[in-house]
Parts: sequence; structure tokens; C-alpha cells
Amino acid sequence: MALQLAAIVDALGGELHGDPARSIERLASLQSAGGNELSFLSNPKFQKDLSASQAGCVIVSPAAREAAAARGDFILTPDPYLYFARLTQLWKARHAPPKGERIHPSAVIHPDAQIDATAEIGPLCVVERGARIGAGTVLKSNVTVSEGCSIGARCLLHPGVVIGADGFGLAPHQGAWIKIEQLGAVRIGDDVEIGANTCIDRGALDDTIIEDGVKLDNLIQIGHNVRIGRNTAMAGCSAVAGSAVIGANCTIAGAGMVLGHLTLADGVHVSAASLVTRSIHKPGQYTGVFPIDENAAWEKNAATLRHLHSLRERIKALEKGLSQDDKKTS
Repeated sequence: MALQLAAIVDALGGELHGDPARSIERLASLQSAGGNELSFLSNPKFQKDLSASQAGCVIVSPAAREAAAARGDFILTPDPYLYFARLTQLWKARHAPPKGERIHPSAVIHPDAQIDATAEIGPLCVVERGARIGAGTVLKSNVTVSEGCSIGARCLLHPGVVIGADGFGLAPHQGAWIKIEQLGAVRIGDDVEIGANTCIDRGALDDTIIEDGVKLDNLIQIGHNVRIGRNTAMAGCSAVAGSAVIGANCTIAGAGMVLGHLTLADGVHVSAASLVTRSIHKPGQYTGVFPIDENAAWEKNAATLRHLHSLRERIKALEKGLSQDDKKTS
């Protein structure tokens, strides 16, 4: 079902320059869009693609106004990326197929679980005893919500998510491992999205807590007793070890790792593949990645790094000797 530009602007705002009756049949990238498709430009470095784009209409910021006007219809808005995000929601809502059963017949739900009347439970989900699912929350297929765990309102859990598996708690004894029973639960706030096959472990004593608005990508591991603050986002394959506390409005890029019992302040941003080995108390961007290089050069640099401490001590000793010589000369 196509949407006219006039209907899009009526729903989302923005300043339309072009034909209000133009019919939009699809959303597409600048490079691939055709005459009946809508795209956007948010990053100035891709402005060269704007003039060449065959899109019927483009969403742009005031900075790209002249370039957009030179090529055809456009919607002017202060934040094209945000506008596009809201457009995708509008598009999905207008094109969504009729909803099926609210709770799929294959789902297994314990009689003592509490499922809000507006929640949706997909195929092969398991909701165990004492678990609670909030209003408007959607569990896609194969999601497990373990005993005593709670999920707030308007959350979205993608296929394969596991909430409340046992944390990795073991005590060494005479060469063997003795299991520490995980007696806490997982508490997830409102408006949280959790990507496919992500696992959030229950706490050992206190609960693992995911606050409102957190967004977790696919294949993320959250250890027991972790706390993640409001509106923090984590990309795929990242992981947080037990009892770490991550503040609000943080980001952890793909494959970023946070060791256990550390604290990250609000507004900390961890770069891709970085390993956080100490607490960070000041907001900002942090990176701990050894730059990629040809393997032979990388090995030489790595060998040098191994000797960096001894080189530092030798330099300090030389500086001390030079300082003493200067004093004697004086």
C-alpha cells in the first residue's frame, strides 16, 4: 500500500517541497531508490550520493536544502535520521498484516505467571512460574523468561532471548567446582528491546536490573547482578561480566567487553572491540583497541610492548643519572 507525500508530512511533520500527491511505494537507500521511493540524507559525507539519487523524494536537513532542491522533491527537517526512524514506524504500522493469536498455542506458560492482557507471546516461548510480562510487550519465537523474572511494558524480545538463566557462579574446592545457586531474578524496565539470542543472567542474591529504554543488540551476554542504566545501548557480541554497573545514556559498540565489579558513569561510550578493565567515572569516548596491521609488523610491535615497562625504567634511570651529572657540573 503506497503512501502519498502529503499523508507522510501530515503524520510526521516536516516541510514538503514538491508534489503532495506523489505516491511512495517503498523506503530505500539513496543509491538504490527509484522514482516511487523515499530516501534520506543524514550524514554530510554522503551528499555526493544525493545529486545522483533517482529517489522520488529525499528527507534532508537545512544544510542540504540547495542540493536537494536541485534534484527534485524533498522533505526538510532538522534531524533527517530521526524523521526516517519515525517514518519506518509509520510505514510498518500502515503495512502490518492482521494480528494472529495473542498467545501462540505452542507457547508454554506456567499457571502462576502473570501475562498482561495486551502482551503477545510467540511460538515456542516459555514463561516460567512467577514471571511477569507487562502491557504491550512482545515476545517473539523461542523466548524464555525464567522463574520469578519480570519484564515491563512495551518491550520487544527477539527470537532466542533467554531471561533469567543461572549466572556463572562457582566456588573452587579441591580441584572441582561447587555451584553457587543463583537466588536472584532479572528485572527489566519499560520500553526495552533485546536482540536475538541475547542472554541476561539472574542474580546470585540481588536481581540483575535492566532499566527503562535500554536497547540490546543480538548475541549479547549480561552477567549476574549487572545493572544497566536508562537508555543505554549495546551493539552485537558485547558482554558485561557479573556485578558491573553501567550508567545511563552509555553506548558500548560491537564486541566491547566490560569486566566484572566495575562502574561506568553516565554518558560513557566504549569503542568497538574495546576491553574495559577499570572503572570509568568521567563521561566521554573510550577506546582500547590495538590497531590492525600486517601480521609481521603487528608481532614486532607487540614484542616491543612487552618490553615497554623495562624500557621505561631504563629511561628513568638515565634521566636520573643525567640530572645528577648536571648537578655535579653546576
